[in-house]
This record gives sequence, C-alpha cells and structure tokens, in this order.
Amino acid sequence: MAFTAPEHVTPARHDAAPAKGSAAVAAADWRDPRYQAFSLMRLTFTVAPIAFGLDKFVNVLVDWPDYLAPWINDIAPGSGQDFMYLVGAIEILAGIIVALKPRYGAYIVAAWLAGIVINLLTYSGFYDIALRDFGLMLAALALARLAAVYDPPLRRGRS
Repeated sequence: MAFTAPEHVTPARHDAAPAKGSAAVAAADWRDPRYQAFSLMRLTFTVAPIAFGLDKFVNVLVDWPDYLAPWINDIAPGSGQDFMYLVGAIEILAGIIVALKPRYGAYIVAAWLAGIVINLLTYSGFYDIALRDFGLMLAALALARLAAVYDPPLRRGRS
C-alpha cells in the first residue's frame, strides 16, 4: 500500500534549491501536521524551561538541590541552592531563546538537558529521571531539525 499525502499537505520538493545565500523556509500552515508538531514542541520547550527555571528560586515543585550530584556541589561555588539560582536563570534564558529563535534555542536546551543527564547518571538513584531527560533531549533535537524548516536563520549581513 502506497502512502499518499492528504490534499492539504504539499510534499517537500528536494529538487528545488534555494537561491544562493538564502535558506528556504516552509510556510506556517496550521493544517500541516509537521508545522503543528513544530509549534507544539516550540511551546513546550519555551514554557517548560521557564517554569522549571522559575521554580529553582522557590522550590515549590521539588527541592532542586537534592538532584545535584555531590561532585558538582563540591566544585560549584556557594551552596547547592546558590547553584540552583544560576541553573534557574540559565533555564529561563534558554526558554526565552526557544520562543524567539527555536532554530538555535532548541540546541541550547538539548545541550542543557545533556548536562542534566550527565549530572543524574553520576548520582545514584536518579536513573529514571535521567532516562526521561534523555528523551526530552531527543525531543529538543527534533525541534531543532523542524526549526531548520520553519524558522529562518539569522542574517549575518545585509546584501
């Protein structure tokens, strides 16, 4: 059985190259499931880092310093909570960057999640959370790939 795209979905053309020095950006079409996935993931990786980053300052959801591997706590200046303030600020910034420019912000979130996974894998007892965050890291990378289609790159200079 052959796959046929629905009438409202225009298949990507691989034979049409963009003009030199420009990148082709797909149109925002809410009927296109690919654009819907991009938008949902963009919203998720905007809201989640901002929400969890804010919670690093108040510890309502969880006592965040409890998840900090002892070796990181030993090399970080100040207390575990002091380090969580920095972590929270970085997460908030990452969420804002995803909101503004997911083409780049998604890679920042993916790298940040990779760091969290390393932290959790080096601290016994949090392997389940490390696995969850690994899945989130892969989702952030998927967002980055979708953003390569739907979010135009920054221009380096004017022509």
